Amino acid sequence: MKTPVLICDDSRLARKQMARSLPKDWDIELSFAENGQEAIDAIKAGKGDVLFLDLNMPVMNGYEVLDAIREHDLPTMALVVSGDIQPDAYERVISKGALDFIQKPVSTERIREVLARFGVVSETSENGHDTLTATLPAGDISFGESLQEVVNVAMGRAGGRLAELLGAFIQLPVPQVHLCRYAELTKHLTYANKELLTGVTHGFRGTGVAGEAVLLLDSASFPPLIKLLESDFGTPEQQELTVLVDLSGLLIGSCLQGISDQLDLDLNHSFPVVLGQGASVAELLGQPGGDKDVIAVEINYQLLEQRLECHLLLLITNDSGDCLRSRMELLQ
Repeated sequence: MKTPVLICDDSRLARKQMARSLPKDWDIELSFAENGQEAIDAIKAGKGDVLFLDLNMPVMNGYEVLDAIREHDLPTMALVVSGDIQPDAYERVISKGALDFIQKPVSTERIREVLARFGVVSETSENGHDTLTATLPAGDISFGESLQEVVNVAMGRAGGRLAELLGAFIQLPVPQVHLCRYAELTKHLTYANKELLTGVTHGFRGTGVAGEAVLLLDSASFPPLIKLLESDFGTPEQQELTVLVDLSGLLIGSCLQGISDQLDLDLNHSFPVVLGQGASVAELLGQPGGDKDVIAVEINYQLLEQRLECHLLLLITNDSGDCLRSRMELLQ
């Protein structure tokens, strides 16, 4: 009898990668869900004896799914698959009933090791017919979808380092990809109406790829960050700049390294350049080459307990698109 297996992830690329990583000799009936609510419905319908669950999703995230599974005593073996590498994330999902935590990007070896530990499959690979090919997600995966998942994994690594530095749990978002003209970029950003932002930028470059990474903080975020980082020396303006430069180096460096590792790119970033203090997003970003197209990725880290946000914005030149597309096609 086939084992009903459910993969829940809002990314089509992640669902496809996960499906391809399952042991080929495992006799299963495979289903997919794009968000947590779809996953709960599928489990109730008997389609998820084994659940591979992402954490950062719209509608209902992975934490909420685990809560619902426990509340309604749903019959499933939940394994979390996420790019979030924070120790607190691992502890939270285990405390909510997940059996294990698998870090993205996934591999067949790691999946088999986890499943074998719970007696679901054998420890060694056996010759078997590949039953998964026909059930992989259909249709082409768009450039924006692929880039979103690549950044999602990289963002998790950067968030993990930020959590370690601050000693706090970081709420990771679903990154947003905007393909637009530079002059229209601010219309798409969730924090476009915020005032009194301070920003710093790092240029970056690699083979066939170039752009800049911008970190923006609002005035309300600085006092708790200064306290957490023990940066209370110098004038208030100097304290803010110290925090901004330190955080930008950590977040931008980690995020670019995560992208480089996945796409086999050698991205190097420059020293930080301060864009301004106490200004609007439009004033800080300006409009150099406003009529040119840009590939923008918006990441908004949140520290809920401290009620502060870090806005990370990756601005990639449009002519980098061909290189990124060719590298991301190898992931599918």
